[in-house]
Amino acid sequence: MGTTLKNTGLVGLGLIAGVAISMQFSALAQKPVDAGMPLEELRQLASVYGLIKSDYVEAVEDRKLLNEAIAGMVSSLDPHSAYLDKKAYRDLREGTQGKFVGLGIEISESEEGFIKIVAPIEDSPAWRAGILPGDLITRIDALPVQGLALDEAIKKMRGEPRTKVTLTVLRKSAAAPLAFVIAREEIVQKSVRAKIVEPGYGWLRVSQFQEPTVDDLAARLAAMYKQEPNLKGLVLDLRNDPGGLLQGAIGVSAAFLPKDAEIVSTNGQLADSKQSFYGRAEFYSLRGDSDALARLPAAVKSVPLVVLVNTGSASASEIVAGALQDYKRAIIMGSQTFGKGSVQTIRPLSNDAAVKLTTARYYTPAGRSIQARGIVPDLLVDENADGDAASGLRLREADLQKHLANDRSKEDPGAARDDAEDELRLAAIERKRKPLEYGSADDFQLKQALNHLKGLPVQLSKAAPAPKLARQHPKAPAH
Repeated sequence: MGTTLKNTGLVGLGLIAGVAISMQFSALAQKPVDAGMPLEELRQLASVYGLIKSDYVEAVEDRKLLNEAIAGMVSSLDPHSAYLDKKAYRDLREGTQGKFVGLGIEISESEEGFIKIVAPIEDSPAWRAGILPGDLITRIDALPVQGLALDEAIKKMRGEPRTKVTLTVLRKSAAAPLAFVIAREEIVQKSVRAKIVEPGYGWLRVSQFQEPTVDDLAARLAAMYKQEPNLKGLVLDLRNDPGGLLQGAIGVSAAFLPKDAEIVSTNGQLADSKQSFYGRAEFYSLRGDSDALARLPAAVKSVPLVVLVNTGSASASEIVAGALQDYKRAIIMGSQTFGKGSVQTIRPLSNDAAVKLTTARYYTPAGRSIQARGIVPDLLVDENADGDAASGLRLREADLQKHLANDRSKEDPGAARDDAEDELRLAAIERKRKPLEYGSADDFQLKQALNHLKGLPVQLSKAAPAPKLARQHPKAPAH
């Protein structure tokens, strides 16, 4: 399968990038386990440990062996459970806080094996140095990156503040490779952007759900209504939003839904995992008793709304899309979402490490499980006027090995996977396209969302069935 769009990350977000998580940090008591331990298997583990220590070709540190054993045990469960060493744990916390030390570039793998610049963050070191969307990184300092894993490349570009890294870049408009010496800085990542795209119509993008997201969204919406008091329609853009904090998803949903509406419910082994979450500050506020949404204009609750999603919309963004769809508060438009419907809880350990463990599935207000299925839009619309080759190159949750099953309905695999020849063809099409800037004049899906808000015809995907916008959803069951 092509790799152009499988992996995407922010340099500095590291482990939280790509397919991120709806997560809770917790140090709650764990569920009691049976006293009986599998003694024979434990003896076998000890025997293997002893064999490695005595017979392996070179000495191996005890800590390395034990850490790798823990990591293997946790990662064997599902694609989103993981052991986080000290650095990975720090990276994850920085990512959810919306700030990190890095260069400030969003990257993906290229078909040639290089690292492609998706976009520099505005006013970041990379942005000021002149890095452009579409640039290809061929070297990080003296290290060739062709074939280097994306996570490894991210680690090489991270570092301490004010330290420097040299990027060698290929640019289509340049006859020779370009070298950029860039000093790392702490980057404050704004997860919410907004603007009036044309008189009477606004665009609001959430790129990731972080601690400041609800406050940022409230501030952006208030500013938008100050500029355009009689807003006729709003587009909420969740495309390629990999997820993030569960509280952020609850707050963003609550901004548009009636007060106290159920947003999402969860169910797992622990009593604390059997919960329902509502559109109240106690469920989404991470900064004391203040309620950022209380200051929003009343019109936010009723403004006509379209939500844009794609295969890269995962986890927390699927919670928002599912809630707004269940309450018929918005029309969901785009392509079928990723299908990550599980909650990860961070269990800190004593040595500055942690375990990220899948502890529950989550469900929309109507009781739908998104796991390995995703949200199917009300209106299927391709990314471009001539089709959506990108969707054929993106992985979904159902494609991941050991993925958690959907416990409420049959998994929907979505569109059939293309064979190798088709994938090469799709990848060739994507390489010829210039990088899409969401919210720009060239944004085809945004144009279709605006058409819907204005009552104009929408160009649906050729593969789309007839839309059923008036469908009824069952009342959400208790969990």
